[in-house]
Amino acid sequence: MDIRALADALGYPAAALGILIESSGIPFPGELTLVAVAAYAGTGHLNIAIVIALGALGAIVGGDLGYLIGLKGGRPFIERLLSIFRLEVGHLAQAEMFFAHHGDKTILVGRFILGLRTWASVFAGVAHMPFWKFQLYSVLGAVPWAITWGLVGYLLGNNWPLLSAVVKAVGYGGLALVVLAGLTLLLLRRRELRRGQRPPPPGRGGDPAPR
Repeated sequence: MDIRALADALGYPAAALGILIESSGIPFPGELTLVAVAAYAGTGHLNIAIVIALGALGAIVGGDLGYLIGLKGGRPFIERLLSIFRLEVGHLAQAEMFFAHHGDKTILVGRFILGLRTWASVFAGVAHMPFWKFQLYSVLGAVPWAITWGLVGYLLGNNWPLLSAVVKAVGYGGLALVVLAGLTLLLLRRRELRRGQRPPPPGRGGDPAPR
C-alpha cells in the first residue's frame, strides 16, 4: 500500500482513518499513515494542528470500537479476527501477557508499541475494564502519541523517501530511537550555545573583577 498516495488522496480524513482502523483491532499502518499526512502538511498542503487533532480523535474513536469488540465478542472473536488476517496466535498471546502484567497502563503506553496499539483496547473490553477508566487512559495515550508522530512527520516535510527508508530499515521502534537521539543532540547543542552566550564570571576572562 502506498501510504503517501493515500495521504494525497484523502487529505485530512487519512490522519484519523489509519489509526482508527488499527486501534479497532485490525492490523493497519496507522502510525505511518499519520506520519505521511503530517509530512504532507509539512509541504504546506495541510494545517498540522488539524492533522494532529484528527490523529488523536481517530485513535480515541478506534480505541472505543476495539473496546466494544472485546467487550461483546470476547477472546473467541479475537481469534477469528486473527484467522481472517492470517496472523499467528503468538502475537495475541504476547499482547495478552503484557496486558495481564501491566493492566491499565497498557492502554496508556500501548499507543507507542507496535502490536499493542492494535490489541490493547480489545483486551480492555475483554477484561471488562470500566469504560470511564479506559477512556481516560485512552485519551492520555492518544494525545501525546498524535503530537509526537504528527510533529515527526511535519519536520520531515517532503523528505518522504528518507522516512520510508528509515522505517523499512529499522522499523517503528528504530525510527523512534532515531528521532529521540536527534532531539537529544539538538537539545544538547542548544544548551552548549546558551553556555557560550553567557558572560564570563568575574575574574575569568573579559574585564577584571573590581577591587
